[in-house]
Amino acid sequence: QVQLVESGGGSVQAGGSLRLSCTASGVTRRSKCMGWFRQAPGKEREGVARIYTSGGITNYADSVKGRFTISQDSAKNTVTLQMNSLKPEDTAMYYCVVDTQGRAPIAGGCSRWEYNYNSWGQGTQVTVSS
Repeated sequence: QVQLVESGGGSVQAGGSLRLSCTASGVTRRSKCMGWFRQAPGKEREGVARIYTSGGITNYADSVKGRFTISQDSAKNTVTLQMNSLKPEDTAMYYCVVDTQGRAPIAGGCSRWEYNYNSWGQGTQVTVSS
């Protein structure tokens, strides 16, 4: 069974930076896609950033391109989300996700649809004040 441990959320002023980390245990070779989703109150979940672990292909939501960077440490089964130039609209609960069933890989990386990710962390809150 996959377990995801997230860390690094918090509060920051607009323009600041935060770094989220997620360490996964129990993953198998079928777990090709990991990433981060977020959900703000009253809004749908958004696939912020994903990474294809076999090769490092990354995908980003348009809303975070150029500001967020997802990376991995394969040896530690850790995925990190570096968030720079944060905006108040980035305020949300951020969830680490893993696809353990092989549903998320697509041409060019990993799916942005939440239903393709069957393992979710508990979430870490990110709050950006103006």
